[in-house]
Amino acid sequence: MPTDTSIVQHHATASRQIIDIARQATPEQLNRSTPCGDWDLRQLFDHLTTENLGFAAAAQGHGSDPDVWVGDLERADPVADYVRATEALVVTFAEPDVLDRSFALPVLTKDREFAGSQAVMMHLVDTVVHAWDLARALDLPITFDAEITQPVLAMSEQIPDDESRTGPGAFFGPAVAQPADGTELDRIVALLGRSPTWPN
Repeated sequence: MPTDTSIVQHHATASRQIIDIARQATPEQLNRSTPCGDWDLRQLFDHLTTENLGFAAAAQGHGSDPDVWVGDLERADPVADYVRATEALVVTFAEPDVLDRSFALPVLTKDREFAGSQAVMMHLVDTVVHAWDLARALDLPITFDAEITQPVLAMSEQIPDDESRTGPGAFFGPAVAQPADGTELDRIVALLGRSPTWPN
């Protein structure tokens, strides 16, 4: 696993990549299907924006406020809102002591809080897999350097593949078969319930 400092650096790099992909989406494409369950692009952008705002609030000690996790599918410009939320989160995660803070993340559990280093790593996993979702939905290429995919793959392998993935509101679908010659990114998305050959 990466050192604490490198987690923040890797998250910032992956965030810049997903921003570059997001900016290529047009209003006409917002009803496109995505590999992320039944969500279309508008719904996926709303999820990502809401999550980023929530994690930023959690980093500032306000994660337990349910209002920060409320989405808005009526956003006038879903792409611009997402980019702003992501840029703000990157700035927040770059604060010197963020990895030592305690994050309340009620969308994951209300029973405990998470160390900042764990919260940033979890968000890095989400950023990478959702960047792949966006790229596939928009028919765009995507790659990440090994310094990002290796720790994300290691974390993805630790996420239980059990009945929790089949219930309402599950964060990931059941793992699917991984191609024998697949890349680390292919393995990541397969572990997190996406077919690396989507939409096939």
